[in-house]
Amino acid sequence: MPRILPAASLPLNRRQFLQASGLLVAGATLGRSLARAADDVTAQPFANGKRTLVAYPQKRPLIVLTSRPAQLETPFAVFNESLITPNDAFFVRYHHSNHPTSVDPATFRLRVRGKVNTALDLSLGDLQRLGAPVELTAVNQCSGNSRGFFNPRVNGGQLGHGAMGNARWTGIPLRTVLEKAGVATGARQVSFNGLDNPVAEAAPDFVKALDIDHALDGEVMLAWGMNGEDLPMLNGYPLRLIVPGYFGTYWVKHVNDLEVLDTTFTGFWMATAYRVADNPSHSVAPGTAPKKTVPIERFTIRSFITSLAENATLPAGRETTVRGIAFDSGHGIREVTFSSDGGQTWRAATLGADGGRYGFREWRIGYTPPQRGPHTLMARALNRIGETQPLEPLWNPAGYARNVVETVCVEAV
Repeated sequence: MPRILPAASLPLNRRQFLQASGLLVAGATLGRSLARAADDVTAQPFANGKRTLVAYPQKRPLIVLTSRPAQLETPFAVFNESLITPNDAFFVRYHHSNHPTSVDPATFRLRVRGKVNTALDLSLGDLQRLGAPVELTAVNQCSGNSRGFFNPRVNGGQLGHGAMGNARWTGIPLRTVLEKAGVATGARQVSFNGLDNPVAEAAPDFVKALDIDHALDGEVMLAWGMNGEDLPMLNGYPLRLIVPGYFGTYWVKHVNDLEVLDTTFTGFWMATAYRVADNPSHSVAPGTAPKKTVPIERFTIRSFITSLAENATLPAGRETTVRGIAFDSGHGIREVTFSSDGGQTWRAATLGADGGRYGFREWRIGYTPPQRGPHTLMARALNRIGETQPLEPLWNPAGYARNVVETVCVEAV
């Protein structure tokens, strides 16, 4: 049977909302209803940050940035619940509103073509029989995660900190598929396309590319599973590309076409979009533009306080356990330090178990506010090759890769 996003008998206004979102399909099986109406709201801590929370099919209420295409952000409190981000809370990012809402796994095919010895047309069953499945815990993070905090303000979706998530991905190494096809001499890159398409013919299809050595490294995956279940439709069912340590722009959803190239791919989403300054920090002076750019690739190192929200109250003179998460592009977190005085002094936090170098790493520390009043809390991560977070934010005109030390202001009472 086709895997179909469920839609229920809804009041007209909610039904119209789903139709506008491209998620209500004629003939779709009626399933669970929309959990909450679009009048539930939250406020992000930056200008024009008021957002609705809506439960799309297979999702709990998430923060809606846009409905066409679907851009849904994870409420930040979710990251304090578990190191693994639940499937129904995982963020959603599409570039085109014409994305699939129904896929028949029995007829789905992955095509492998181009500079290969044998072109392939693989079913899901074929893929799963190529070798033993592998599992990898890895963070997927949108390049524009935290863009709403950039100052001066930049164009693009004004996201808070919720365009990220950590999951256990199950699938097969991309290398296994490419070796089955036989990569021809002279191959330079592999391009990846999915089932989502632009509405207008003139708009560029969303196609990404990786260098051939990267594609063959054994870590890049084609995944059909997420946290022990099938991928949710809005997260790429039935198959998506997993590129650990790289920003989510490379994690192509509903991937159904691989082409091995003997040239560098020059499509819009590589040659024009998702590019950063060609310098070590990938940043420029605020309000300026880089003279030369390169495609954005690896994550920057980040850490967050998750157990305390902005303006939380704490008991003065009594210890509170402060918790958070840290991650980087795969080198591994070596240390997280914590400051309770706005960065004047720092103490080492205790790291939790290492669940894999590409995933969230928990940290915690005891904190006793010495007196009543406001306190500025900060966390700063250091990885195993010496990379750390800047104390002052770096800027670029696309609002990519923010990784400044974030602050949480609390009140001791």
